[in-house]
Amino acid sequence: MLNRNSNKHLHLVLGMLLVMLMIMGMAYIIPSTVQATEETTTFTVGFDAEFPPYGYKDTNGEYVGFDLDLAQEVCTRNGWTLKKQPIDWDFKDKELNSGSIDCIWNGFTIDGRENDYTWSVPYVDNSQVVVVKKDSAVKTLSDLKDKIVVVQADSSALAAFTGDDASEENKALAKSFKELQQVSDYNSAFLNLDSGMVDAVCLDIGVANYQITSRGDKFIMLDEKVSSEKYGIGFKKGNTELKDKVEKTLFEMADDGKFMEIAKKWGLETSVCLNEKNASENTDNETSKASPDIYKTDKLNFGQILLQLLDGVWATLLIFLLTLLFSMPLGLLLTFIRMSRFKVIQWIARIYISIMRGTPLMLQLIVVFYAPYYVFNVSPGQDYRFYAVIIGFSLNYAAYFAEIFRAGIQAVPNGQREAASVLGYTKGQTFRKIIFPQMVKHILPPVTNEIITLVKDTSLAFVLTYIEMFTIAKQIAAAQASILPLFAAGLFYYVFNMVVAFVMEKIEKRLDYYR
Repeated sequence: MLNRNSNKHLHLVLGMLLVMLMIMGMAYIIPSTVQATEETTTFTVGFDAEFPPYGYKDTNGEYVGFDLDLAQEVCTRNGWTLKKQPIDWDFKDKELNSGSIDCIWNGFTIDGRENDYTWSVPYVDNSQVVVVKKDSAVKTLSDLKDKIVVVQADSSALAAFTGDDASEENKALAKSFKELQQVSDYNSAFLNLDSGMVDAVCLDIGVANYQITSRGDKFIMLDEKVSSEKYGIGFKKGNTELKDKVEKTLFEMADDGKFMEIAKKWGLETSVCLNEKNASENTDNETSKASPDIYKTDKLNFGQILLQLLDGVWATLLIFLLTLLFSMPLGLLLTFIRMSRFKVIQWIARIYISIMRGTPLMLQLIVVFYAPYYVFNVSPGQDYRFYAVIIGFSLNYAAYFAEIFRAGIQAVPNGQREAASVLGYTKGQTFRKIIFPQMVKHILPPVTNEIITLVKDTSLAFVLTYIEMFTIAKQIAAAQASILPLFAAGLFYYVFNMVVAFVMEKIEKRLDYYR
């Protein structure tokens, strides 16, 4: 077995582990320092980039929306720099509490969350409505009995049916459904509705107006509303200082007419409630259904979609290349530890590999990103997203490569080690000149499989809202009300994996000496 009679390799292993820990520590410290110097001038807004018209990606690839326009005006008046940070809505609380964002500003409902955040005053009156296909037999809420209704996860619509503050009428209505399903975004919800997999979608009225307008003459909104609520800006509990500054600026905007100007731009003038003199009393259903011209944007063709995906492609390639750069040497290091004669460190390697291979990569990414705050009470800052993605991917794939390398080493007959020893080779020379070249030949097919899997796994970076290609594809799909961007992303993955397979096959043939 490797390293049987020498402590030198143990010292080398421990030294390399120490260097890695120092590098990871720097990843925590450096971004934190950057955040400390910028926090007074940079206002970071967390928003769901798949939630038009409040926040989404337009045909020019820019993040736009009603709430983002309001945030930009607030920043302009205070001399701040606005940072638009798309977030995974399921992790919005962790983003806010860890200091990654300054507030949640994205059609964020106050009702039912009053004690969870420090809230601004309400600025929009919102309603939850139901959308069905135009030819549907569902005409009223009561017609939803024995039907499948879909809502976004952790949304106001879900709370309206199942929350603690849900009315008895809505709870009874939800019980009458055949099923109440949850999806991650409204584009998925409408794809389900269009395909007939569900019977209705319940969502915010502003989002419903956008979706109905964007998708043509396919869907209608029921006249009855499920519930009414108010939107506010959610700040971290206790952050009254920042809340007061933003709130004061919003009232100034309401007084000089800028707030209403932005609301009219997005067709939401009948919903604003920040300043009673600007709030319209005209809330009848016909007015609510009015569609602003800004929603009627041209559809992107396939070529334009590919161009918008380019920024995400480079991010995906960077994750791919850096993961290989760090995970393969780390995997080889783990192999040495795993095959050491020292039982303690051998078992440490075994446990590590077992954890990395036995738990989801998505969970590992979440732990790497949020652990500095929730375990060590350190806010690493915005730049740490990238570090966390690379660290998480590298640590995960190192475990898989370690087992592949170990199998390759053990596939070399022991007789070759013994022959090398007789010829006077040191253990290092034996590994470099005899074992390693043969190991490489043995492991190429399984390594190729892992590399191809890595190409596809890069899409999991979305859980940390690191904007790679698949995340951008989802955002474009939501804004365009189309599944085409997802097919474009799929095409990239397929072509990229074809290239990877081709290159690895060439390397494998080149190393096939015996043929």
